Amino acid sequence: MTSDNTSSEDGMPRGLRRLVRASELGIVALAGLVGVAAGLVVIAMNMALQGLHELLFRIPTATHLSTTAGVPAVLLLLLPTLGGLAFGLSVRTFLRTRASPPVDPIEANALHGGRMSPGDSLIVALQTLFSSGVGASVGLEAGYTQAAAGLASWFGRVFHVRRGDLRLLVGCGAGAAIGAAFDAPLMGAFYGFELVLGTYAIPAFVPMMTATFAASLTQQLLAPPHHMALPELQAPQLSDLPSVLLLGLFCALIGIAVMRGVTLVEAGFRRSALPAWLRPAVGGLLVGALALWNPAVLSAGHGAVYHFLAADTGLTLATLLLVAKVTASSVSIGAGFRGGLFFASLLMGVMAGRVFAGGMSLILPDVVTAHAFYALIGMSALAVAVVGGPMTMTLLALEMTGNLQLTLSVLAAAGTASLATRLLFGFSFATWRFHLRGENIRGAHDVGWLRELTVATLMRRDVPLIDVDTSLPEARLRYPPGGAAALVATASGRYAGMIAPAALFEPVENDAPASLRPLLRHPDTTLRPTATLREALDLFERSEADALAVTLPDGTVAGMLSEAQAVKRYSDEMRRRLSEVTGEKFD
Repeated sequence: MTSDNTSSEDGMPRGLRRLVRASELGIVALAGLVGVAAGLVVIAMNMALQGLHELLFRIPTATHLSTTAGVPAVLLLLLPTLGGLAFGLSVRTFLRTRASPPVDPIEANALHGGRMSPGDSLIVALQTLFSSGVGASVGLEAGYTQAAAGLASWFGRVFHVRRGDLRLLVGCGAGAAIGAAFDAPLMGAFYGFELVLGTYAIPAFVPMMTATFAASLTQQLLAPPHHMALPELQAPQLSDLPSVLLLGLFCALIGIAVMRGVTLVEAGFRRSALPAWLRPAVGGLLVGALALWNPAVLSAGHGAVYHFLAADTGLTLATLLLVAKVTASSVSIGAGFRGGLFFASLLMGVMAGRVFAGGMSLILPDVVTAHAFYALIGMSALAVAVVGGPMTMTLLALEMTGNLQLTLSVLAAAGTASLATRLLFGFSFATWRFHLRGENIRGAHDVGWLRELTVATLMRRDVPLIDVDTSLPEARLRYPPGGAAALVATASGRYAGMIAPAALFEPVENDAPASLRPLLRHPDTTLRPTATLREALDLFERSEADALAVTLPDGTVAGMLSEAQAVKRYSDEMRRRLSEVTGEKFD
């Protein structure tokens, strides 16, 4: 026996669970805990990555791999190659029996109501850490967000929070991790809003900001970040606007090329005779070969972002670095390494901005004044094209520079890149990957409830049945006017069609039909119990039916569903989701 104040399921005091579940303050407190956990995750992963780089590549303490010259050539070639081989073999040995890939925060919030597996999240975080640790050109953001959001989902399920609150906590975890990684809490909050929640929800504002500020504060107290100083940037003029907008379009095209490039590399590996476990080694060898020319292609390139924002590079070097980083990132992910393109897209954007500025200087020398100005704008614009989240990247620029006027130019370029990417491609990198897997997800908006509401949960089981060979007079006696909304006709116990009760009482010119067969409608159209609400509504629209029978594979009638009932449930659920955004109570 358990006491009234203790849960028999997990030992969590029931009173504490109820406080968190019923109170907004409880959710805010839980979001603060999630933020602290996210900050610790980022600190631990950063320390582990730096330790791997110092141990494996023999770089000096507290330096970045992507900006360290003089790494022995044998290490640059062998470590990504052997690391890729070890990665491929470990996946083949330990994870080949998995039925489905791990669920990331965006997919969790879109399809699963915020439910994530802590074990899967830990696996993804370790895979990302190892991939970046051996030099693969991928970012740690996938590991940060996966681990932090997985912990947040676990916290929420321990406290049995509602579906909307669980999705919010997952967004808080992912946003807090990104905020801590960049020491940019505002940027982290909008990452959670735009990319993981899929909306700017008013009730989510305080929990989200609590989580991101708690994560950043944890980072600052335990492991203060050290960033290189940025160059002084003059305030942009109105005359700079056309070139800023053109840079946004340029970055969108590069971003689309990057996403297409990853897909082409993956397709090339699949068509090759190479086994899946060997592909990361080949990808690592190619990345190592590029690193022989410049180490900026290695790992996430976080240090290289700040270096090349400040360093004055020529057009040729900037172009070569852009091509090299795009190639290295496409090959790394396409070969099977685990990681993200967020950090990599920032470095690509810096180089894209410098390439654009260098090209403009050749054509219109008086238009481009400071190349660093375009490098910063390109950093945000290309990240928007690849990752999404125009406000996220705009706030990153604001928190990096503290320059509001410059940030307005960043916002203009980011908006252009976002619009162009949607019109020309239609996906971010994450949603493009879902599309390739056959999932129709365009963002983290909660569409999972449409799949969870099945016909079996909506149908009525007390179905008015009538044999199709019943005579018309007998049918009239059994079902007088108003006796049923719809009739399901059967033949030998199997579905035969639908009959409108009103059709039983329509005037008959000659002799009454011997059976009900002339009155049958929709004889070949039925619902399955496993069909989703969305599929049911689509079938009602196509068939122009007011009600449909629900049948099993053998033709046996299991129930009946009316269009009015399905529409009402859909409307109720839409009101419920809207209440989560507006904060209004759902009655």
